[in-house]
Amino acid sequence: MVIVNSDKTPNLLVAGVNTLLVEVHDIRKNYQLGETEVHALRGVNVSIQAGDFVAIMGASGSGKSTFMNILGCLDKPTSGKYLLEGTDVSELAKKELARVRNQKIGFVFQGFNLLGRTTALENTELPMLYSKTNKDDRERRAREALVQVGLGDRADHFPSQLSGGQQQRVAIARALVNQPRMLLADEPTGNLDSRTSVEVMEIFQRLNAEGLTIILVTHEPDIAQFAKREIVFRDGQIKRDDVVEIPHIASEVLKTMPTIKD
Repeated sequence: MVIVNSDKTPNLLVAGVNTLLVEVHDIRKNYQLGETEVHALRGVNVSIQAGDFVAIMGASGSGKSTFMNILGCLDKPTSGKYLLEGTDVSELAKKELARVRNQKIGFVFQGFNLLGRTTALENTELPMLYSKTNKDDRERRAREALVQVGLGDRADHFPSQLSGGQQQRVAIARALVNQPRMLLADEPTGNLDSRTSVEVMEIFQRLNAEGLTIILVTHEPDIAQFAKREIVFRDGQIKRDDVVEIPHIASEVLKTMPTIKD
């Protein structure tokens, strides 16, 4: 969880030891495709502690993306309960869901989703435009978020002037500015080379070590090994939910990889 110190410098702090952040009870999601009913989720139950780092895996059509959409309040379950910090968000109206997405959840996507004619700083500020944050505070917090991801000197650059890895770091900074309770990352390394992928995982591991809860969708087993926990979906159900016994340490892996210039 991101907090602000008395000196107004953003920090991350674990939101309590063994505090349940996410509780999912018998979640089911059905879609109607013509005359066919598709059962995307078939009674999913899972709990995620604040400060956890979870990798979600599964083949195409396994239900992992549907599950992430529900966790991100982008979709509602057909039945079951989804509690975020004890609140049943599956029952919230659209306006309340939008507030939860803006204030409690940070999103990072495979395609970066940056505005091409907008600087890194302005892209990072975007989520705060929907809040009551004043202009000076928006800029200050956006600059601090860019520093967190190692792009303090690129604030005035446009996406076309940044490498893919730098663009993804801007997207991570954008996800952090509203001080989310958790970060949802959907295939965040899918468009990146091997070294840049590990650099992104190094950022995630550092943020997680400072207390931010991270839930990551990936189809890459090597990327999943940087997480603390791995949940595998199959046919709309959880096939496996295991602790990663010895997570890979991104900073150590990077020492063994050749440097790629931006």
